[in-house]
Amino acid sequence: MVELSIIGAGGLTGRELIKLLNYHPKFKLVHITSNQLNGKKFQECYPQDKFKKEMNFHSHTDPIPKDSTVVLATPNEVSMEMAPRLLKQGHKVIDLSGSFRLHDKGLFEKYYKFTHAEFDLMEKVVFGIPEIYRNELKLSNFVANPGCYATGSLLPIRLLSDIHNKISGSIIIDAKSGVSGAGGRTEDIGFSFTNTAENFRAYKILAHQHEPEIQEYATANQKKIDIVFTPHLLPVYRGILATIYIQTDSETAKKIPEILKTKCESEIFLRYYNSPEEIEIKNVQNTNYLDMSAKVRDGMVVIVSALDNLLKGAAGQALQNLNLMHGFEEDLGLL
Repeated sequence: MVELSIIGAGGLTGRELIKLLNYHPKFKLVHITSNQLNGKKFQECYPQDKFKKEMNFHSHTDPIPKDSTVVLATPNEVSMEMAPRLLKQGHKVIDLSGSFRLHDKGLFEKYYKFTHAEFDLMEKVVFGIPEIYRNELKLSNFVANPGCYATGSLLPIRLLSDIHNKISGSIIIDAKSGVSGAGGRTEDIGFSFTNTAENFRAYKILAHQHEPEIQEYATANQKKIDIVFTPHLLPVYRGILATIYIQTDSETAKKIPEILKTKCESEIFLRYYNSPEEIEIKNVQNTNYLDMSAKVRDGMVVIVSALDNLLKGAAGQALQNLNLMHGFEEDLGLL
């Protein structure tokens, strides 16, 4: 059994990962932390969550079992402080924050609004999308789990890398998230129930931290393609739906649905549908699937994708990565 520690286990993604681990035959959860819940029993705090093994929360500063792999489900600044120390101590680390995703230090500090003090680690980190970096993940000790918006938006674009040189103009991404994806640990009054119920709005226009992440990994450092990403807040709890607009020539456009369908057929957690109108949040909620479909009119291609932000957008994808890092079947504990 491989021992796991979750730092920040009282948050949404930490709790989701704990629920997944209940059914995993190879991982043993040995340590959970939450500064707010330090000393309390998990089941006492979250009686609605299934948890086979009763455990107490520790604080972030308590000793971590030395042989455990560590999942950081912590805010950006906390992950930046903890990840280097844990790696030096010999732990394998998966970071669910945004601290180690961007390879451009200036862009990171522009979008995340604080100084990156551990940028040397960017030479060691692997971006945690198995459908792109599966071989690298198998050899990695340090993984940056992608953002939820980023996963749903960049994967369909990256699957089209062979025709990126035929794309003209900007790729427009119009994405909508439930409050568990848009608010998270930094939610304010604008993400509260009273402000989301019977409401719909855009936020962080031309300023969302996932835009440069999508830009970096969707285009694979090939042809420079401008990404315009606009997030919206849905009055639902979980799920993200993205509508992606790509302009190309009419002959290339005709090929795109078949390209996406073929790529999805070779992946466990990617599902291609015949029509974008079949892509719905309810079909991916509480699953690790990313659904997508495309429709073409002349040179305009509209791709619609959907995922569960807490699973394929966070904890589920983290478990995919953990499986790969430890030589297990990628879908173990997820199907």
